[in-house]
Amino acid sequence: MGPGPINADPRVLRAMSAQLVGQYDPAMTAYMAETQELYRRVFRTANDATLLVDGTSRAGIEAALVSLLRPGDRVLVPVFGRFGHLLVEIAQRAGAEVHTLETEWGTVFAPEQIEEAIRRVRPAMLAVVHGDTSTTLAQPLDALAAICREYGVLFYTDVTASLGGNPFDADGWGLDAVSAGLQKCLGGPSGSAPVTLSPRAVEVIDGRRSIEAGIRDADSEVRADPIRSNYFDLAMILDYWGPKRLNHHTEATTMLYGARECARLLLEEGLDAAIERHRLHGAAMLAGVRGLGLRPFGDLAHKMNNVVGVEIPEGVNGDAVRGELLGDYGIEIGTSFGPLHGRIWRIGTMGYNARRDAVLTTLAALEQVLRRAGAPVVAGGGTGAALEAYEGGA
Repeated sequence: MGPGPINADPRVLRAMSAQLVGQYDPAMTAYMAETQELYRRVFRTANDATLLVDGTSRAGIEAALVSLLRPGDRVLVPVFGRFGHLLVEIAQRAGAEVHTLETEWGTVFAPEQIEEAIRRVRPAMLAVVHGDTSTTLAQPLDALAAICREYGVLFYTDVTASLGGNPFDADGWGLDAVSAGLQKCLGGPSGSAPVTLSPRAVEVIDGRRSIEAGIRDADSEVRADPIRSNYFDLAMILDYWGPKRLNHHTEATTMLYGARECARLLLEEGLDAAIERHRLHGAAMLAGVRGLGLRPFGDLAHKMNNVVGVEIPEGVNGDAVRGELLGDYGIEIGTSFGPLHGRIWRIGTMGYNARRDAVLTTLAALEQVLRRAGAPVVAGGGTGAALEAYEGGA
């Protein structure tokens, strides 16, 4: 019940137990094409360039940034938690000139702040995390597309922590590049990174295409300054997933099965229904921690549906509470990073764990552990408040 990874849906694990097939088997290429179409629907996009990058969600981030940013390109990164710093780190390693906009952890940016920074910096790209689990907050994105278009800026976001549990609309919000992971609201294991790219982003990537020796032919593009990573070269990965089927790497077949099933189950439930499920159980968890007498962290107007930050009560050893929850009840909750380490817990309600029984069991166990730790919790307050939230539709 932490901020991810969470328990994978048993149906995803079952799908991943299927036997491998070769990467050019017609069944395999059919699975790849089907998975692309499924993720177009998950991202709410018509982008043809929608595919999987084999690797954890960080692999998707790195593929997008290293493929879209040339050395020396300016990029603006609004940082409101740990994972904004990760975008800075990866962009710097790609050779970009990185400019940051920072706010106190527990807050997000107004569009006017980002527009002022874009006007001042004139970046080639705006790179922003949508939901940052380190702070449990989501940065509003819907007003940023018009700003990016006005100044000719590519618009990238990482939606690893938010996709499937919070409203998101890649085309409606004007995104050029989006990357995600399976291990949060999508209910799968870490190891596959869905990515979607707008035609404008593909044009940038096509301008950097350089086919490696051994698979190129006489007509292949070869550049003196190619994309700086071979494995995360989206130009070649697009050729691998596209009609050319140009060999790039051996597809991670088992992860493809898992990613396909994650998307299939989400769409079977319905995107709006899944988002409402996360909202309902997230609201019940928030009511429950308040009912125990605990204080939630951050600007709740921008809290993600699927995770809540909780201030650790004064005099309570946060790591000891987490250890007791795990050892005695088999329930894991998260700590946090940087300035929030030792200050807050992060409790998730996402994916397969966005369920009434999981919420109530977690709150009941947390009450008992806190009571033994000497915290002045309200007896029955957590489950009582959560049940009231459920009865009222939260």
